Amino acid sequence: SGQKVCYGDFKHSCYKLAYFQDLSRRVGFQEARQACEIDGGSLLSLGSEAEQQLIENMLQNLTKSGSGISDGDFWIGLWRSGDGLATSSACPDLYQWADGSISPFRNWYTDEPSCGSEACVVMYHQPTANPGLGGPYLYQWNDDRCNMKH
Repeated sequence: SGQKVCYGDFKHSCYKLAYFQDLSRRVGFQEARQACEIDGGSLLSLGSEAEQQLIENMLQNLTKSGSGISDGDFWIGLWRSGDGLATSSACPDLYQWADGSISPFRNWYTDEPSCGSEACVVMYHQPTANPGLGGPYLYQWNDDRCNMKH
């Protein structure tokens, strides 16, 4: 289940936000990717700062709606294939969008991506966490292990 928001323009026809407070309903990256594809879509690809802001506004509106939303990061469609270069300085350039789009836009949190075994990307949503070096953990991107449940 999720909240579907549609727009009239071609570039941003519809977005579906799925947030589960029940930790047992959260899924890993591949499960999230498959759920989107079964629903006729794909995990979110962000093409610009303007689109990032649009998504942030949608998440803020979801929070304001009184749904009781709390900490819980959101999978986006950015990932890195495991090709052995994960610890090299080239690592940040190895991330690609799951839908094949080629947007160079990135919104990494400070000191991210950390690479290593973390190859799939989440958008932070941790409103109760104390801010870190990059500020609050809200809406910036973090690479995480693909089997984590978000």
